[in-house]
Amino acid sequence: MNTMDIKRYTSALLGMPLVVIILVFGNKYVVDIAFAIVAAMSLHEYFNAFKGKANPVIWMGYVASALIALIHIIPVEHAITIVSVLIPSGITLLFLQVILSEMKTTINDIAITFFGICYISLFLMFIPLIHGMEYGKFLVWFIISSAWGTDVFAYLVGKSMGKHKFSKISPNKTIEGCIGGIIGSVVFGLLFALGFNYFFHMNFSYPIIAGISIILSVIGQLGDFAASSIKRYVGIKDFSNLIPGHGGMLDRIDSIIFIAPFAYMLLKLL
Repeated sequence: MNTMDIKRYTSALLGMPLVVIILVFGNKYVVDIAFAIVAAMSLHEYFNAFKGKANPVIWMGYVASALIALIHIIPVEHAITIVSVLIPSGITLLFLQVILSEMKTTINDIAITFFGICYISLFLMFIPLIHGMEYGKFLVWFIISSAWGTDVFAYLVGKSMGKHKFSKISPNKTIEGCIGGIIGSVVFGLLFALGFNYFFHMNFSYPIIAGISIILSVIGQLGDFAASSIKRYVGIKDFSNLIPGHGGMLDRIDSIIFIAPFAYMLLKLL
């Protein structure tokens, strides 16, 4: 085991208890605030990545992240109306920034800002929404197990068996690793279902869990490639060095960000 592997595993072991404490023992308001902070940290890394290429409207990103903390304060029946108001208002404010700055803030700047808000803040808010659902404290671990199962198996299989490169966007990723990631997601998903069915007398369907795990794994890996495409465009390896062996906060949650909204929709359908 090399030094980088040791750093990866050590960071995971140290970070895991904090995640467990927040998601298991925290109420919906604590979880909302926690993910608002995660969103703000991730957006900070995203904005920093574009230094030299753009000047994003940073304050708008932080305001959007802070709104995650209010998800469960807003009455559900008014949520669609509020979102319908916030998105046009946000776009209007961004263009107002362009006008008032006499185009020192460019269309490119506000496009990168708005994309970052949608990609990070909007997608990430579905985790606290899932947590607030019936059995949400159980279901959110299914989402996390799918992402982590994919990451662990993709890394191990790719490192030991990977021979066929998948894409120039992420040269270290292989077809074998991607397939291993899907298998890992299914394995972790079934272990999740088995554990919760046995210990908590739930009634998760194993075939359905396996099918959803495959879908979420593919989406999660697309999320990983999406983050890699951003890093390749701006010319960086990691978004930051916040987490030794893993890079930044955004490096750590890039697949979960993509998985969250699709998982929410699938769980709602079920």
